[in-house]
Amino acid sequence: MKKFNHCFAALLALLSLSVIAQPKTKPKPSFSGIYPHLAMYNNEGECGTGAVVGWAGKLWAITYAPHLPFGSSDKLYEIGTDLTQTVRPESIGGTPANRMIHQESNQLFIGPYAIDGKGNVKTISYTTMPGRHTGNARHLTDPANKIYFGTMEEGFYEVDVKTLAVKTLYEDGNVKNNKRTTDKQTYQYNGLLPGTHGKGYYSGQGVTVYSNNGEPGKLAEKQFDIESGSLSEWDGKDWKVVRRNQFVEVTGPGGILGNKNPATDPIWATGWDHKSVLLGVRDNGKWTFFRLPKASHSYDGAHGWNTEWPRIRDVGTETKPDYLMTMHGMFWEFPGHFSSKNTAGIRPRTSYLKVIGDFTRWKDQLVFGCDDSAQREFLNKRKAKGNIEGPGQSNSNLWFTSLNQPDQLGPNTAEGAVWLNEKIAANATSEPFLFSGWANRSAWIQNNGDAEVTFTFEVDKNGNGLWTNLKTLKVGAKKAANIQFAANDGGEWIRIKADKPTNASAHFSYIANDPRKTAPDAIFAGLSDVTAPASSGGLLYGLGDNRRALGVAAMDYSAGKPTLSGYYELDADMNLVRKEDAKTLSFIQNKFAIPQKVVTVDESSVLVVDDKGRRWRLPLGDNAFTGLTNDGALRVCREVSTERDLFNCHGTFYELPAENADGYAKIRPVSSHNLRINDYASYRGLLVMTGVDAKNLKGNKHIVASSDNKAAVWAGAIDDLWKLGKPTGHGGPWKDAAVKANAASDPYLIGFYDKKSLKLSHKANNDVTFTMEVDPVGNGPWMEARQFTVKAGETFTFDFPKDFGARWVRFKTDKDCVATTWLDYK
Repeated sequence: MKKFNHCFAALLALLSLSVIAQPKTKPKPSFSGIYPHLAMYNNEGECGTGAVVGWAGKLWAITYAPHLPFGSSDKLYEIGTDLTQTVRPESIGGTPANRMIHQESNQLFIGPYAIDGKGNVKTISYTTMPGRHTGNARHLTDPANKIYFGTMEEGFYEVDVKTLAVKTLYEDGNVKNNKRTTDKQTYQYNGLLPGTHGKGYYSGQGVTVYSNNGEPGKLAEKQFDIESGSLSEWDGKDWKVVRRNQFVEVTGPGGILGNKNPATDPIWATGWDHKSVLLGVRDNGKWTFFRLPKASHSYDGAHGWNTEWPRIRDVGTETKPDYLMTMHGMFWEFPGHFSSKNTAGIRPRTSYLKVIGDFTRWKDQLVFGCDDSAQREFLNKRKAKGNIEGPGQSNSNLWFTSLNQPDQLGPNTAEGAVWLNEKIAANATSEPFLFSGWANRSAWIQNNGDAEVTFTFEVDKNGNGLWTNLKTLKVGAKKAANIQFAANDGGEWIRIKADKPTNASAHFSYIANDPRKTAPDAIFAGLSDVTAPASSGGLLYGLGDNRRALGVAAMDYSAGKPTLSGYYELDADMNLVRKEDAKTLSFIQNKFAIPQKVVTVDESSVLVVDDKGRRWRLPLGDNAFTGLTNDGALRVCREVSTERDLFNCHGTFYELPAENADGYAKIRPVSSHNLRINDYASYRGLLVMTGVDAKNLKGNKHIVASSDNKAAVWAGAIDDLWKLGKPTGHGGPWKDAAVKANAASDPYLIGFYDKKSLKLSHKANNDVTFTMEVDPVGNGPWMEARQFTVKAGETFTFDFPKDFGARWVRFKTDKDCVATTWLDYK
């Protein structure tokens, strides 16, 4: 026995030595919480993340294709705690975004899959349950044994959680006469409910609630402000349309599990129209609606395609719930107690640029499933991009962040309207609009009627439905007025009423105090200054044909004019390797050449003429950008998140909505810089940029350089751009311009800038009165803001107050003259 113990001890020693001798696995690289090796690809026109859920000790994710109701190349992914990704063999793809944990059977339903507590996967065939699965709901009468599935084309199913047997309640719109069809005129509209493009699905209070956010037809693909979408409910027998607007999320306090007390717990729904965000709550047998401002308009569009699956999810713990809401580019704090009688507590957090389909808490982190690179750019075409191709293959990734990341991104500046050129009845109140959560608040009222109107602002101070008068504002016939709210003008919600019938617009502007500096964060160290003589640039293309690498046509700018350094590829492990591939290099140089003269830079501003012929003017940055922009040396516009663009012009990055979401009219500056960024693209969920200081290739983990130091890129998250520095600029619509009396200048961007000042001058021999008009909305109406009389030979200076809120500004003069209107944003 003693000999055995000695042998056993020796064996253990050998085993321990062998373990020690094993080489350590090299950790996978990550950039700003994005792990390139976790990128998810398909062979379709889009590859969005439909759902991401922590379950059975693993993280589970599904991707979706744009419209494949009978399956696709998309996969079900299982991710271990060591971030090892496994593609499940049960995968059948499709366009799924549904997920629900069914506690009684201890199963996660995600897409067409049912996953038990041990991670075993079963699949429900699309032959049995066709459609683009968009949501799950607990059963109305047998929740322990059955679950509902809803599809984007109004297919509704009842599924036995034990056998996975499927009963069709309403046939999916993609199925016609028991035949599969992909004819767009058939699949986009089933006719059961108004609207199309289904999104949310939930149950409680004796009904299931279903939302859609689109409208069929070609008009919806062009015009963003037509009637679109609907929110509807079903009592087990009949459908009822609740509201005819675009709606997305439908959930409640129970979230992914379903409400604990379905008979009494509230149901929440989020949506929007062209004016503002909508929030509905169902309790006590009825719906109550509220409005919130929009941080971003990139989600607009009557077709609904620009909005994926906004969510309200509990990202807290079992003992401490913490609800996070995503809606129109803003992270929101959402109160778990929200009901029609207790509406206090919704607060803006920060703005984001990622397109997020779902998110969850996992390993004390937040994990966001994103929609990053679509091979098809769908309707998002514009002159500023030239004839650039989309990425060769659609892909997206997960984004791992700290729990407090939703408080650390862009300013929460936001705006929205309760009325836009609408007929208003006397003493009829607007819907409540969120009033609390911003440092600087104001509102614009335009009275389009023929008589003076007194507008009364009322507030619900505590969110309990008790309204008190806050302020009154008299507005003359065909006039506009601005009202500022003091810090002590408290209240959870605000609403407006008029003392007589009229036609009016009422728009709220909420402005954050932007704490950012003008200098870039250290993560951008190594990128070339715009005046630097040496720069490693290049053109970028995400390769197709399952190569799953980023092609880089590297360019050396050290000699003034660019010279080709060679062709390189960036792989999943972020190795930038030189390749001999003349065909791919030629393709990139041809298809991804930077278009020239897509904007006009003059001495006062950047002039953009959009695809509808509308004129817009943007501020200038460093003078060195002028030649580079006019010569086409720097990429101006490119899609980097599905169906929305980054616009990098004269030293400022802007978020640019698609033209069908009103495009430049709703452009938003993100950050300003003095960097010579040659090109930028989305790759494996990352934002990749060229324009690296050729003499400073080392020392920054965000810089990836080739071994020969002839090619380099910067890699991070698109939301790192907030750290470049607050938006700044200078210029104006006129500089020594010959202007005609009462002729309006071009619109000039003024929204989202921090410290703003104006200088007015002219070369007339007499006094000139300048009228300043503002457009707080982006697509009208124009409102007279102020008049300034400027004496001959003098320069008039005006500093804008902190709470001045508008998106565009323009000027008129009362006589012909040579005039300058100069704005500085610091």
